[in-house]
Amino acid sequence: MGAYILRRLLLVIPTLLGIMIINFALIQFVPGGPIEQIIARMEGGGDVFEGISGGGGELVGGGDSDYIGGRGLPADFIAELEREFGFDKPPLERFLDMMWNYVRFDFGESYFRSIGVFELVLEKMPVSITLGLWSTLIAYLISIPLGIRKAVRDGTRFDTWTSAAIIVGYAIPGFLFAILLIVLFAGGSYYQIFPLRGLTSSNFDDLSLLGKIGDYLWHITMPVLASTISAFATLTLLTKNSFLDEIKKQYVITAKAKGLGERQVLYRHVFRNAMLIVVSGFPALFIGVFFGGSLIIETLFSLDGLGRLGFEATVARDYPVVFGTLYAFSLLGLIVGILTDLTYVLIDPRIDFEGRG
Repeated sequence: MGAYILRRLLLVIPTLLGIMIINFALIQFVPGGPIEQIIARMEGGGDVFEGISGGGGELVGGGDSDYIGGRGLPADFIAELEREFGFDKPPLERFLDMMWNYVRFDFGESYFRSIGVFELVLEKMPVSITLGLWSTLIAYLISIPLGIRKAVRDGTRFDTWTSAAIIVGYAIPGFLFAILLIVLFAGGSYYQIFPLRGLTSSNFDDLSLLGKIGDYLWHITMPVLASTISAFATLTLLTKNSFLDEIKKQYVITAKAKGLGERQVLYRHVFRNAMLIVVSGFPALFIGVFFGGSLIIETLFSLDGLGRLGFEATVARDYPVVFGTLYAFSLLGLIVGILTDLTYVLIDPRIDFEGRG
C-alpha cells in the first residue's frame, strides 16, 4: 500500500501542474486585465469591457499598452503599473515565478483588497465550512439510512412515496428552493422564523455558549437546507441501488440459508460491500459544496464565502486570488482523492490497490 500511495502522491505533481498551465494559458486570452480595470476606474469610464466593445483595441492577459495608450494616459505611468503587477515580464517567466511561490505556499497579495490571498481565504472560510460540512453531514446521515430502508422494502408503498419525494427534491434547483424558504420562513410573504443574512447575530459575542450555538444553528438552517437538497436526493438513490445490487448476490442467499438474521446479513456482510460506491462519492460531494460553494445561495442569504470570492475575483481579474485559490483547492482535492482510496481499504481490507497496480 505504501508504494501505491507514493505513486499517487507523485502523480499529484503533473496533474496539478497541468491544471495550472491550462488555466494560466487561457487567462492570457481573456480581455480586460487588472491594469485595464484600474485604468477604467481611474478615468471614470465604468466597466473596462465597454471600452473593448467600443473598438478600443484587443486586450490579452495582463494588459495591452495600445489600448491603454489610446485612453491618453502617460506611458511611464502605464509602465509603472505593469512593473507593479509583474506584467513587464514574459508570460513564461511570470508562470514560473508564480509556481515557485506556490510551491512554498506563498500566494501573494490581492491586487485590489490590500490583503494576502491566504488571509482572504481564511476570512471567507467560515461560510464555506458551514455549508460544506453541515450539508455533507446531513446528506450522509439521512440518505444512507433512508437508502438502506428503501432497498430492504423495495417495491413497497414506502419505497414508492419516498422515491417520488426524492425525485421532486432532485428536480428543484438549490437556488429556487432557497427562494421558497425565504418566501415561507424568512419574512418574504408568510412567516418570520429564520434570519435572512449572515452566520450570526449582531449580539453574538454577548451570548452564552448555548446561546451562541443556538444562534449559529438558527442562522445556518435555511442556507444549509438549500445546499443539501440535490445531494440528498442523489446520495439516497445511490445507496439504495448499491444495496439492492448486493442483496441479490449469492453470498447473501448463502448467509441467509445458514440461519443468519436479516440485520446480521445486512450490516455484517452487505454494508461493507455496498458502501464502497457511496464512499467514492464523498470527495466530489464535499469538495463541490465546500470549495465551489454556491454563488446564488451565498448571495440570497448575504453570506460572504468562497463562492462570492471566486466570482468577484474573476470579474475583477484579481489573478493572485484566482490562481492562489485554484492551486490550493486543486491540491487539496487531489489529496482527498487519495484519502478516499485509503477509506476503501478501511471499509474492505480485501481491496489491494498496490496489487492491482
